[in-house]
Amino acid sequence: MFQAICVASIAVLTVIDMLTKYAAVVTVKVNGPKEFLFGLFQFRYAENTGAAFSSFSNNTLVLTAFSGLILLAAVILLLTHKIKSNFINACIVLACAGGLGNLIDRIRLGYVVDFIEPLFIDFAVFNFADCCITVGAFMLIGYQIYDLIRDNIKKKASEND
Repeated sequence: MFQAICVASIAVLTVIDMLTKYAAVVTVKVNGPKEFLFGLFQFRYAENTGAAFSSFSNNTLVLTAFSGLILLAAVILLLTHKIKSNFINACIVLACAGGLGNLIDRIRLGYVVDFIEPLFIDFAVFNFADCCITVGAFMLIGYQIYDLIRDNIKKKASEND
């Protein structure tokens, strides 16, 4: 049951990513940039041949192979239920969904479709998949920091006993 929920969640998030990218292609690519959310963001079509912040641009083959291997390892972790924490598994599901969405673009198109651009800060154009990866990663980092602090508090409490 657990594995089915993970796979279904990855599938749903990946479909949302694909649909938002399709919408960007048929509207934003054709009609140009459009501001939203009180001018804080704009939809702007971009083709990213690199990774985050366009790093490793024009290395699609290497990025495809690397992200495919990482994705495979993460899915194996989920399917074998090696990690018992549901929270960590949710973080992995988010990262997998985002990674899969961008991997599909790289394989299908040779680049990743990006379309969300913050206007209130100088920042890269990104997509829904990037949001999934980032949220999953930050949740995991936050959890690890919380776990470390909790363990240190327990350790100090046991030393004082």
